[in-house]
Amino acid sequence: MASDAGVDLGGENRLPSPVARPRAAGMAGLEAVLAAQPERLSGPITDQAPATIAIDAGPAGRWVLRVDRDGRMLRALGTARHPQVTIRADPDTLVAVLSGRESGVAAFLDGRLLVRGSLGLALLVEGALARATRPARFPRPATVAAHGIRTPYLHAGPPDAPVVVALHGLGATNASLLPTVWELAADHRVIAPDLPGFGIADKPIASYSPEWFGRWLEEFCDAMGLDSFFLLGNSLGGRIAIEGGLRMPDRVRGLVLLTPSPAFRKLRQFVPLVRLLRPELAILPLPLGRAAAVAGLRRMFAVPDRLPRSWYDAGVDEFLRVMRAPRGRIAFFSAMRQIYLEEAFGARGFWDRLPGLRPPALFVWGDHDRLVPHGFGRHVVNALPGCRSVVMRNCGHVPQFELPEETHRLVRAFLAEVAAGG
Repeated sequence: MASDAGVDLGGENRLPSPVARPRAAGMAGLEAVLAAQPERLSGPITDQAPATIAIDAGPAGRWVLRVDRDGRMLRALGTARHPQVTIRADPDTLVAVLSGRESGVAAFLDGRLLVRGSLGLALLVEGALARATRPARFPRPATVAAHGIRTPYLHAGPPDAPVVVALHGLGATNASLLPTVWELAADHRVIAPDLPGFGIADKPIASYSPEWFGRWLEEFCDAMGLDSFFLLGNSLGGRIAIEGGLRMPDRVRGLVLLTPSPAFRKLRQFVPLVRLLRPELAILPLPLGRAAAVAGLRRMFAVPDRLPRSWYDAGVDEFLRVMRAPRGRIAFFSAMRQIYLEEAFGARGFWDRLPGLRPPALFVWGDHDRLVPHGFGRHVVNALPGCRSVVMRNCGHVPQFELPEETHRLVRAFLAEVAAGG
């Protein structure tokens, strides 16, 4: 494979000679870090191979890394024509991240490291290359099989700390919970999987109903050896967390539910029509442009400009990458369809089952949420008088990104109260 600069990635896997070309400041340090990497990688990154990763240090130079299906890594100077992911930062930041001295997640949240392309692959790259012993707070990637599904996840925090399993929303990945993972990992063991059908997880043809996700979640927690843990979820992840609390009341210590998606109480006249719309039709290409995806993402926030453009770029890149794959589209529409079709009342109805939720629960709503109106909160309180329900002012559907400090104060206070027996 040749890059735009004529670099042959299939040739000799050696660093260029120091006298082969002029170097900008910082290039030598980055070369040294990359040269110290093993010839063969292991772990979750090989599940995504073959993969081409671009490391862009700006004026200091650019590297292309190619990982084949056996985990063999080829390195070369130059640019790649179509890399799956580009990681861009100044040389010092790249050296610190790739040597394990700094967390790439922290650098991304600070705006010092930019990602274009597959955000999930970027998280795997750090875990594969930064092999030195790192602080426990730094997120690390791994993979486990649950419910017959290969499930990649991030884990961070002290291994003996209270456990929080964090579940993302519809059309997102575990990256949508990075602010919460980083915040709680200071003193909690946080585990954030890609839900089946999303991110870089397997995408089976399945129902993607709350019951189906609930079975997967229980098997995921079994595979992780978790006996006592908190569940935290945003949007669809919040609904799955509720299902987990109903299925595992003796294991779930408490629930943190950020704008969870409950069953529709009204507008159910279209249920017969939606049942006829098969998600398998999504095997056909979807004409979704980048501008429409960006506009849709911005509508999730009360004040869109609170988030930097680089975060929108990374999120939209990942969404479009998944939606270009037929199985990704089918999974997305299957899950979205089930949100509307879920029964509201009756023996299997959400609102008649909700009063049976035993673990303590914190519900957080946004007063400018266009997807899950905060008016659901009064119905939740009627069903669960003992829960805590908070409406955040001037907030949309993703509070952990839009108002992270306020959101995490609420989360921490709730976790501490439950841990203290409150």
